Amino acid sequence: MKTTAFTKYHIANGAKMAEFAGYNMPIEFSGINDEHATVREKAGVFDVSHMGEIWVKGERALDLLQHIASNDVSKLFDGKVQYAAMPNGKGGIVDDILIYKFSDTKYMLCVNAANTDKDWAHICAEGEKFGMKAGVELENASDNIAQLAVQGPLAMKIVQKMCDEPVEDMVYYTFKQTKLAGCDVILSATGYTGSGGCEIYMYNSDADTIWEALWAAGEEYGLKNIGLGARDTLRLEKGFCLYGNDIDDTTSPLEAGLGWVTKFVDGKDFIDRDFLAKQKAEGVERKLVGFKMIDRGIPRHEYKIASLEGEEIGHVTSGTMSPTLKVGIGLGYVKAEYAAIGTQIAIIIRDRLIKAEVVKYPFV
Repeated sequence: MKTTAFTKYHIANGAKMAEFAGYNMPIEFSGINDEHATVREKAGVFDVSHMGEIWVKGERALDLLQHIASNDVSKLFDGKVQYAAMPNGKGGIVDDILIYKFSDTKYMLCVNAANTDKDWAHICAEGEKFGMKAGVELENASDNIAQLAVQGPLAMKIVQKMCDEPVEDMVYYTFKQTKLAGCDVILSATGYTGSGGCEIYMYNSDADTIWEALWAAGEEYGLKNIGLGARDTLRLEKGFCLYGNDIDDTTSPLEAGLGWVTKFVDGKDFIDRDFLAKQKAEGVERKLVGFKMIDRGIPRHEYKIASLEGEEIGHVTSGTMSPTLKVGIGLGYVKAEYAAIGTQIAIIIRDRLIKAEVVKYPFV
């Protein structure tokens, strides 16, 4: 198992550790509900150093990105971040990614930890069509970069104490190259919790310095360590997709409700464009929906979804007891005719039909 630059601190702080995407990662510290509430009300820090970082550089960088990404990368300006899917050529999704524009010839992709090797192979294979090579225009920097996500309504107050330039009012989905505790970092205002905050990308060699400075700055604001368990409940309350659960190599961006990052603009010949355009015109047979339990019950990944009459119509992709709402919530694929807001469905739990309702998300 791989470790991150912060693994020693997690173990010292008594974290419950487990393997995730090949890394020894903290699942929880003080308990999922407590950690969840901390991020919603104050601030928490996540070690997300397992995420992958891939550089795309050179004169044809934009051409390649326009080909492999569903979103319109030409709309980016320096310092802007964009969310996109990478279609796989078979109607599914290689990964969902963040694209950072540094200049017309320099971009960084943040990719999901479990997909880093797959994404790298895909990008290199497609890059060859544009004359771009690994080690030249393409670089997998994942093993050299550590990343912390500081999330919550007080997160930027903490980070501001570590930084000489103003960062507290950074615009959502922008980033800066700056210094934190005297170290060179990329400071990014994206987030996977819906509670505000930032991500700090740093060299592994600066990890200890930034870790110590962060805790010194965060003490007065009640900063806490947060594990991957609460990260999952936080993102689910906001309806954010998790690759491997809600989207994968078999789900199209349009089925997954990612039409908003699938842009059929003139001159953008992206992978699966024709297939997705046809799907958009004709409609999809299944859709990813959010649902809230009416009857008591906690939906779980892979539970079957049925009509109230018992006909199987889909499956749960993500589910939990919402720490905020104190009710079961989830995402799942259902036949398109059951996807309208307000439709009553049933989750099959221990062979029983437990009633739920399709709702608009985010849930909170």
